[in-house]
Amino acid sequence: MGFWDNKKVTVTGGKGFLGSYILKKLQQRGCKNIAVANLPEYNLTNMTDIQRMYREQKPDIVIHLAAVVGGIGANRKNPGKFFYENAIMGIQLMHEAYLNNIEKFIAIGTICAYPKFTPVPFREEDLWNGYPEETNAPYGLAKKMMLVQSQAYRQQYGFNSIFLLPVNLYGPRDNFDPKSSHVIPALIKKCVDAVNQGKNEIVVWGSGKPSREFIYVEDAAEGILLAAEKYHKGDPVNIGAGFEIKIKELVNLIVKLTEFSGKVNWDTSKPDGQPRRMLDTSKAEKEFCFKAKTSFEDGLKKTIEWYKDHVK
Repeated sequence: MGFWDNKKVTVTGGKGFLGSYILKKLQQRGCKNIAVANLPEYNLTNMTDIQRMYREQKPDIVIHLAAVVGGIGANRKNPGKFFYENAIMGIQLMHEAYLNNIEKFIAIGTICAYPKFTPVPFREEDLWNGYPEETNAPYGLAKKMMLVQSQAYRQQYGFNSIFLLPVNLYGPRDNFDPKSSHVIPALIKKCVDAVNQGKNEIVVWGSGKPSREFIYVEDAAEGILLAAEKYHKGDPVNIGAGFEIKIKELVNLIVKLTEFSGKVNWDTSKPDGQPRRMLDTSKAEKEFCFKAKTSFEDGLKKTIEWYKDHVK
């Protein structure tokens, strides 16, 4: 009998980017009872809606993916909203999960929770050694409170909650809205649109000097479900691909793969964000045998193809 066979699972944010991959993988694993908690049916910042969700869905396991997120621009514009809505969602959902005797709560954090100048590769033990990068600190710290709560509830109530830290995701069905998208979909959109419209230049934020790590969304979904099945400890775990690429090299790679032949102009008046990002992924491999499989170039090609097929 498989782990998921008789489990009722609620996925918050199940209609979102990562959520769609989690749902597919749950089905492939034989899970028959999957419920989604999303707007407009449930406003997860509202305690009454959360209580109603637990009454109606009666889950054994909750995978909390729902988040109010965006790139640097969206974080700069909405620090209060991003802090409040992410913090209140996580705190209330976990508390009500405990009150409802939920078997396991999987809290999804963010790499933005790490201190700005964390030594590379980021090890889970470095999580509290400084303040996060300023532009996304409110979001990162709101999510990090779920780790504090998770450990506190485990200590006091024996509540089985785990906290995972995925690195930046990318892949087909990502958010390509320029007002709120992350760097990869934003760059793909700029390059593909420029090719389609015959433009000979694009503008890219920052200096190109920072580095980032990215994990293909399908790999991240696999890591989260392996942790749900096999990991039962209070310590946080990174979910990543274990490599870094400078933004300048990333731009060059996307320019090459989209066949954009124009000029790239760097707007250095815009912020770079955190200087370097790369995770130490050894704990995930040791604790629940997770290792990302998709090569970065293959993942980018799939994402570009998807955008080209769906561009209006």
